[in-house]
Amino acid sequence: MTEAIKDTVNTLLEKLNLGSKEEPGVPTKPPTDEEVKTLKDKYKENGQEQVLTFFDDLNDSDKAALYQQLSGINPKYINDISEKALHPPPQKEEQETKLQPLPESAVASVLDSKPEDLETWYAQGLDLVAENKVAVVLMAGGQGTRLGSSAPKGCFNIGLPSEKSLFQIQGERIWKAQQLAEKKHGKENIVIPWYVMTSGPTRGPTEKFFEEHNYFGLSKENVMIFEQGVLPCISMDGKILLESKSKVAVAPDGNGGIYQALLTSNVRTDMRKRGIEHVHAYCVDNCLVKVADPAFIGFAASKKVSIATKVVRKRNAKEPVGLILLKNGKPDVVEYSEIDEETAEARDLKQPDVLKFRAANIVNHYYSFAFLDSIEEWVHKLPHHVAKKKIPYCDLEKGSTVKPEKPNGIKLEQFVFDVFPMLELDKFASMEVRREDEFSPLKNGRGTGEDDPDTSKKDIMTQGAKWVQASGATVESEKADLEVEVSPLISYGGEGLEFLNGKTIKAPAVIEKEE
Repeated sequence: MTEAIKDTVNTLLEKLNLGSKEEPGVPTKPPTDEEVKTLKDKYKENGQEQVLTFFDDLNDSDKAALYQQLSGINPKYINDISEKALHPPPQKEEQETKLQPLPESAVASVLDSKPEDLETWYAQGLDLVAENKVAVVLMAGGQGTRLGSSAPKGCFNIGLPSEKSLFQIQGERIWKAQQLAEKKHGKENIVIPWYVMTSGPTRGPTEKFFEEHNYFGLSKENVMIFEQGVLPCISMDGKILLESKSKVAVAPDGNGGIYQALLTSNVRTDMRKRGIEHVHAYCVDNCLVKVADPAFIGFAASKKVSIATKVVRKRNAKEPVGLILLKNGKPDVVEYSEIDEETAEARDLKQPDVLKFRAANIVNHYYSFAFLDSIEEWVHKLPHHVAKKKIPYCDLEKGSTVKPEKPNGIKLEQFVFDVFPMLELDKFASMEVRREDEFSPLKNGRGTGEDDPDTSKKDIMTQGAKWVQASGATVESEKADLEVEVSPLISYGGEGLEFLNGKTIKAPAVIEKEE
């Protein structure tokens, strides 16, 4: 696709308000009477004139702000996606949904793959890193609300002895991956660019946090912080809600907004300039994530797929996780609630001790750049999903803000995996990894005992103890749990710890440097 055509398509997407975003800085100059009339006519024509209820009574600054915000929204498009989301068209009469595991040709597992295959993929991935062809996209739009913090979740300190944040842990893993590639190839200045997708409320604090921590040892020019889009919040009857007299209520457009954000932020353009061919995308809340994992990159690249995804083995039939599988012959993610008990409990005929459907989605994906270079061709086909929420809104009669006690509206969002079914099967692959090695999400507040800061801390330190023991060290502890934190600056995945052989380590301990 030529750049001229892409520019035309991007202009069209912006007009459709696909993932519009709030622009920083608000003009103080109010719009002209003619501009206001044109805007009012557009919203009235689409039955959304309520958003201008208080416009004439606003001061000039607020008029300018609301005008700018409403000018960036296409009410017809919002009506269309709201109607489809709230009143989906009836499904055509067709055969019963058929669910199947992904075929063996599309999957691999570190649990039972040949060691030489894993070594080959790792080497191939490290070669691609050395050629500066690998980039990382981090989805980090969430705040730590459930954790008792309004800061971006990536800023959270899970309680490690080093007091490192999630951002720092992940940034240091990128640094180490670069170092491993430099050491293997005897090269310098190997770069894995890090693209950090934030939301409106988290962008500023994220930028400040990265600056305060000197980009965690990475070069500032190789870290690009950008913002996902937003969509207006909608009432249960399809009306755009005002947050205040001079502001529309908006919400991030979901992790599926990543695709449009790659365009509007110029991230993809930057990738193209750098010659990127392979992209790793993941969520910030996983403290064990292997960022830019060479083995995963090598696996996906060797299969020449458009998308690959990491999965972990489902713990049991009742674990409420989405599953990656084939749905009517297409790769897809099916939520736990969509699977009946018989299907959930079905056993693998070749391995009766494991579930037939066991590939749990952990939102950890590989994309070929060639696929991301085609976003314009399919992004408008992604569906919007309804999330019923308690949304503070402006009372149109009183002008005061109301905080509802029960859900009063919907937020429209897209899911990153909605693109999977658009792929042919030979362009999709999945790699199963060990949960204890690569997946420990931070979802809940401290003390819940599941997916909380304490479990995240424990999983990192248990992993560290395992690594140092494997290197030949002895770990002593007064506690039942052996707690050793191994800095990513020292080891990416357990390698490079030979200097500990024969030593005794008293836990809890931090291995931050060779000594």
